[in-house]
Amino acid sequence: MTNANWTDGSAYERYMGRWSGLVAQSFVRWLAPTPGLDWLDVGAGTGALSLSLVEAGRAKHVTAVEPAAALRAEAQRLRGHPAIAYTEGDAAHLPPGPFDGVASGLVLNFVPDAAAAVEAMRDATRADGTVAAYVWDYADGMEFIRVFWEVAAEVDPAVAALNQGARSDICNPDALEVLWGRAGLRSVRNEGLGIDVVFADFEDYWQPFTGGQGAAPTYVASLDEARTERLRTALRERLAGDSGTPIAMTARAWAVAGTR
Repeated sequence: MTNANWTDGSAYERYMGRWSGLVAQSFVRWLAPTPGLDWLDVGAGTGALSLSLVEAGRAKHVTAVEPAAALRAEAQRLRGHPAIAYTEGDAAHLPPGPFDGVASGLVLNFVPDAAAAVEAMRDATRADGTVAAYVWDYADGMEFIRVFWEVAAEVDPAVAALNQGARSDICNPDALEVLWGRAGLRSVRNEGLGIDVVFADFEDYWQPFTGGQGAAPTYVASLDEARTERLRTALRERLAGDSGTPIAMTARAWAVAGTR
C-alpha cells in the first residue's frame, strides 16, 4: 500500500470518518450477529465499527484495539461509550480472549501480513464464534478516491504507481474468501456494501485531501504550492462546473465473515 500517515484523528475523521461510519452500520446490518456478545474490534480507528456494534444492540461490550494514539483519542472523544474499551494494540498483538466475535473494519489492506492477522483474529475467537472484516474496494468501488488518483496521474504520470487501486490486492471478495478459508474458518460468506458519497460542493470534496491523513492526503502534503494548485484545478475541472453544486459519488466495501 501507499505510505499513509495516521497521526491526526480529527483530520482522518474529516477525510474518511463520515463514510466509515456509514459503511460500519451497513456491515453490522449485513453481519446480523447475535445480540449481547463480547466483541474485539481490530484496528478500531476512530471507533465507527465499535459504536455501530453497540448502538445496533449487537454487542454487550467491545474491546477496541488501535495502535495510533491520535485515532484512539479521537475515537474516545467522538464515540466514547461505557460499553467500549479503547486500548492500544494491533493485529499482531491482540488480547487473548476468547471473544464471541472478532471483527476488523477497513484495516486488513494496511496490515503487512494479512494472513497472519486473520489467523490471530481466529485465535482470539471462541469456538463457533464469528471472525469478520470489511475493506474498501479501492480497485473499482471507491469512486471519489479513484477519480483523485486518475486526475493526479494526468497531472503527473509518475503518480500512477501510487494508485491504491493497483496496490490493494486483497480488496476483493475472492481474495478475502481465500484468506478466510486458509485460516480454517467455515461457512464463509461475503458481500459488497455500497454507500452514497455526497459532497456539498467541490471544496467539501477537496478539503479532506489536504489533511495529510491517508494515502491520497499524504501525497497532497508532499506537493509544493504550485503542484498542489495544478492538481486542485484539474480536479475541479473534472468534477465541478459550479462550485456550489453537490457532487454525488459512490463507495463500496467488501465484507467477509466465517465461523471458527
